Amino acid sequence: MTRIGLLSDTHGYLHPDIFEYFGKCDEIWHSGDIGDIEIAHRLKQFKPLRAVYGNVDGHEIRSGFCENLRFICEDKSVWITHIGGYPGKYDRSVRDEINRNPPGLFISGHSHILKVMYDKELDLLHINPGASGKFGIHKYLTVVRFNIDCNEIMNFEVIRLGEKKKVD
Repeated sequence: MTRIGLLSDTHGYLHPDIFEYFGKCDEIWHSGDIGDIEIAHRLKQFKPLRAVYGNVDGHEIRSGFCENLRFICEDKSVWITHIGGYPGKYDRSVRDEINRNPPGLFISGHSHILKVMYDKELDLLHINPGASGKFGIHKYLTVVRFNIDCNEIMNFEVIRLGEKKKVD
């Protein structure tokens, strides 16, 4: 079993409670708009990090991370990208590939909207963890935590870190 902490759209801000909430996780996954390379360094020092760059990320982050990350975790195929859309509304940049070769788990960020949806047509779970940074349209800072055991996703939790306007 692999325990995952998932976040997105930090935009250069890392909420201090992330270290507590992700303390028992085996890996941290970040679905883009890291915002500052120091965020990636801090996360990597804490736990193994898998991340992609987002549209706001500059050269330093883009040189260390890719736009799309596909891998196998346990027996589950995973695809992480920043701008990916969601079931029925996949972004044109991923639409052809996701239809041709769908993963079991498709993760994206960008919208700052927490969304967990099952795509019956492609037989995949889509997760957008919302945003955990201070910049953007979201009202609450959110991250998610879940386990992958063989090919099953279980113990899924949405964690609200607080209201955006009340965060330090």
